[in-house]
Amino acid sequence: MQELLNKKILIVDDEAALLKMIEDVLFSEGFYSLYTAQDCKKALEIVQSQPIALFLLDINLPDGNGFMLYRELRHYSQAPVMFLTARGEADDRIRGLDLGADDYIVKPFLPRELVLRIKALLRRTYGTEAKETGFSIGTRKIDFEKAAVITPEKETPLTAKELILIKKLWENRNRIVTNDALCMAAWGEDYYGHENNLMVHIRHLRQKLEANPSKPQYLITVKGLG
Repeated sequence: MQELLNKKILIVDDEAALLKMIEDVLFSEGFYSLYTAQDCKKALEIVQSQPIALFLLDINLPDGNGFMLYRELRHYSQAPVMFLTARGEADDRIRGLDLGADDYIVKPFLPRELVLRIKALLRRTYGTEAKETGFSIGTRKIDFEKAAVITPEKETPLTAKELILIKKLWENRNRIVTNDALCMAAWGEDYYGHENNLMVHIRHLRQKLEANPSKPQYLITVKGLG
């Protein structure tokens, strides 16, 4: 766990008091490598100079929004992203997850819940349970260490959630993996109700892995099973 506590976390929120509270809570839990920003400009400056391992992003920011910032951050990092916002409407949650975000917590929240979610996300992303470095299907190589799908023509990054899901599927290759098992791998014990989010991530994986995503050869859905 100490290795995970050493990971660098960037918190982006325009509310100074909330930013300080989150920083204090995480520091008290042993997270000492913390960076904060109140706008997109500062966040982008930090990510270009520090190997951030986890992003906490507010949606409402003075010089843009969290969705826009997410897209910009992806030019520099594939680290997991948790949206931290007062905007809890379903459309906002789906939009964030559709972009590839890994979690979404709505204000007001219990500090303990935030800490547990962060620890779980770091374990799932950076844990040592996956020993293999990757595998190949057809002309595509899935590289776990680079978190990318590599072909002779290009390298396509995988989000943290996509990486977790493809590892789980590879570990259980040639077997049916239930939706519950995939949700548990990606969201931990708080997996209930994430099946629609799972389908979004699977769709994105097909677009990256399959020659014809509408007629998949590898990521095949077995109706009613997984």
